Amino acid sequence: MATNTESAKDRAARAGALLVESGMTVGLGSGSTAALMLRFLADRIEQEGLLITGVPTSRATAELARTLKIPLRDLDDVSVLDINLDGADEIDPGFRMIKGRGGALLREKIVASSSARRVTMITAEKRVASLGIAVPVEVSSFGMNHTEGRLKSLGSATSIRRAPDGTVFITDGGNAIIDCQFPPISDARSLDNELQRTVGVLETGLFIDLCDTLIVGCGDGVETIETRSPEHH
Repeated sequence: MATNTESAKDRAARAGALLVESGMTVGLGSGSTAALMLRFLADRIEQEGLLITGVPTSRATAELARTLKIPLRDLDDVSVLDINLDGADEIDPGFRMIKGRGGALLREKIVASSSARRVTMITAEKRVASLGIAVPVEVSSFGMNHTEGRLKSLGSATSIRRAPDGTVFITDGGNAIIDCQFPPISDARSLDNELQRTVGVLETGLFIDLCDTLIVGCGDGVETIETRSPEHH
C-alpha cells in the first residue's frame, strides 16, 4: 500500500509496478520515475516471488536492474513484450508525449513499439494543454552540424546536447541529440513526420499513439486513465 510519506512520483512508480503479473516480459523505461518503478518491482520479486523478464531501454536501466537482481533479456530475444513501463517529460490531452530528456529516446521508442500495453507514469505537472518543451531529436553524429542546419530550416531553435564536460553528448547507440525548440506544438503528428523526413535524423522524442495507460501520481493517490489516443489506428 502507498503511504502518506510517499511522493507523487513514488506513487506513480508503485502503481506502474503493481500492473506487472508473473510470467510477463516487461519493458523497463529510463529516467527517475522508471528507476523508482524498478525498485518496487525488485521488492515484489523478493517478497512475492514475482517471475518476470525485463527488457531495458538504456544501459543505465540495465545496470540498475542487474543491481536489483531483475532478470534481463535483449529485445531481439523476445517476440513481444507484455507491458512497457516508462515516464514522460510532457503529455498533452491527446496523450501525445515528449520524451528523451535523459537521452534514451530511440531505444525507448523501439521498446514501446514492441509492447502490447504501453504504460506511462508521470506526476501531474507533466500534463500540459499543448506540448511546448524542446523536442529531443536523435541524429547521426556524422554530419551533425549539417543536420542541425536542416532542423533550423523547419523553424526550430536548436542546441546540440552536451555532456557535463562540454563534449557532445553521445547516446547508448552512438548518436548525438539536437534539442529543438518549436512554438507550442499544435500538430505533433505532422511535426514528427516532418522531422522524420529530415536527412540525418534517426528518431524524435515525439511519442504518438504510444500511451495506452496513463498513471498520474498525485499528492494523495494516483489517477489511472485507460486510453487510446483519438488518433490511434
